[in-house]
Amino acid sequence: MYGDPALPPDFVSLPYVNPQAPKGGRVVFGNTGGFDSLNPFVQKGTAPWQLRFWGYESLMGRSWDEPFTLYGLLAESAETAPDRSWVEFTLREEARFSDGSPVTVEDVIWSYETLGTMGHLRYRGFWGQVADIVQTGPRSVRLSFTTRDRELALIAGMRPILKKAQWEGKDFAASGLDEIPVGTGPYVVTDYEPGRFVTLERDPDYWGADLPFRRGTNNFDEMRIEFYGDGTVLFEAFKAGALSAVREFNAEKWDRQYDFPAVQRGDIVKSEIPHQRPSGMTGLVMNTRRGAFADWRVREAMLLAFNFEYINDTMTGGAQPRITSYFSNSELAMRPGPASGKVRDLLAPFADSLPPGAIEGYTLPEGDGTARNRANLRRAMAMLKAAGWNVQEGVLRNVGGAPFAFSVLLRQGDGEMQRVVDIYASALSRLGITLRVDTVDDAQYAGRIAEYDFDMTTFRRDLSLSPGNEQRLYWGSAGVDQPGTRNLMGMASPAADALIDTLLKAEGREDFVAAVHALDRVLTAGRYVIPIWQYDVGRIAHIREMKYPGRLPAYGDRMDFMPDVWWYEE
Repeated sequence: MYGDPALPPDFVSLPYVNPQAPKGGRVVFGNTGGFDSLNPFVQKGTAPWQLRFWGYESLMGRSWDEPFTLYGLLAESAETAPDRSWVEFTLREEARFSDGSPVTVEDVIWSYETLGTMGHLRYRGFWGQVADIVQTGPRSVRLSFTTRDRELALIAGMRPILKKAQWEGKDFAASGLDEIPVGTGPYVVTDYEPGRFVTLERDPDYWGADLPFRRGTNNFDEMRIEFYGDGTVLFEAFKAGALSAVREFNAEKWDRQYDFPAVQRGDIVKSEIPHQRPSGMTGLVMNTRRGAFADWRVREAMLLAFNFEYINDTMTGGAQPRITSYFSNSELAMRPGPASGKVRDLLAPFADSLPPGAIEGYTLPEGDGTARNRANLRRAMAMLKAAGWNVQEGVLRNVGGAPFAFSVLLRQGDGEMQRVVDIYASALSRLGITLRVDTVDDAQYAGRIAEYDFDMTTFRRDLSLSPGNEQRLYWGSAGVDQPGTRNLMGMASPAADALIDTLLKAEGREDFVAAVHALDRVLTAGRYVIPIWQYDVGRIAHIREMKYPGRLPAYGDRMDFMPDVWWYEE
């Protein structure tokens, strides 16, 4: 994205793999919920999230040791205009689908058009910025763009490539289990039972096995995904030996509950994997499309009433620090205090529409650590009164007499967040607010999230060291009324829209970082999410036969780190 790639053209392997990793072994992972589709590229249905990473490839692949750098995968070369207004890829002659058929330019063009018009919403924003896509040679294709956006050339290299012939006469957008997309990746689905398990095996004829980009990766012969009703059942299955590995996000549980016999014997290994990526945002998001939460003062009151210090101590033993902004834990995080320099210049034109604190400086409320958190509750009540809410006979009501009551939408099996919300509900009741928990299954949850049918719900956004076009999907104003985007808070901010454009047009790292600092201020001061704790280190418990390299990438244990560079060794 900026500067030169870290690896030379003749690199032997990615820097964070073991090039001599042995091939073999069978591993079993666990998911909660179920699935009703094996097509991870469409809006309808729920597919196992791992399928996109294990069975399909794009023209280029990403190195997780650099903020945003791509290397050739299906494409043997890429050429761009100096201003990146177009990009041209040349396919490798040896690139093949899992059925042995060659990957053609026709497949590439069809994949871009189909995903861009009938695929999941995450693919459609990019397609809207493509002016044309044309074949320029026997194995080459060029995309030209409608907007000045230096990231588009890289995003173009990351679209999955599917087989056109498979879908002739069929509805690509339909969800179901009858049609599994044919991919080019190292793994293929060999068995499944709806809602219970999916088995993938390494393709012995995988076309890219000898590529430097693939050397030392995709080492397991078989990977199986088992599905469980909730996290508690999944953990018990792991303890019983039914699963090969689990990720743990709670530091206290990691310390206290991972001492079962298999750990004591050394059959299970506890690995902690550091990373350098931003914290992202995890917590409870408020839907500003709903009346009460449209007022920033009400959202501030919700933050004040959330007794983080006490909740964190109860849930994690206080071992995990709080997320302080969307890009905390990285150089992209906003700086404390008033905005200055380029950041202030970027925010100044929007001063009248910015939330309080965006320019002056904003920090999250801190409680006193006690269960009652009296001082913050008093401040919360003052904010609510300023917003037109008053307590009448123990119930908080607006000027029209309507009570302040809302629900938190939770996914079935999310016991940890259920406990957090229970503590929160107790605090809110002291303000005269009624909080109801609405727990639904995976299918209902996905449907309601897509339609923004919630007051408050859980929220998780992983953010990279090179934020780009995905920021529009997360908080661009175009997503307020369009179903299926990831703008769950309903944020419509001219400043945020402009800052996203600025970071996409930045030609130097300094201007880019300033734009992200400014965007972080707008997001954080907007008070849309009640942040909880950071996942500042990856915690993976796994069978001792599962190994990973000692040299870790900058992005650490991101979700495809395991199993991508792991291997099985007796």
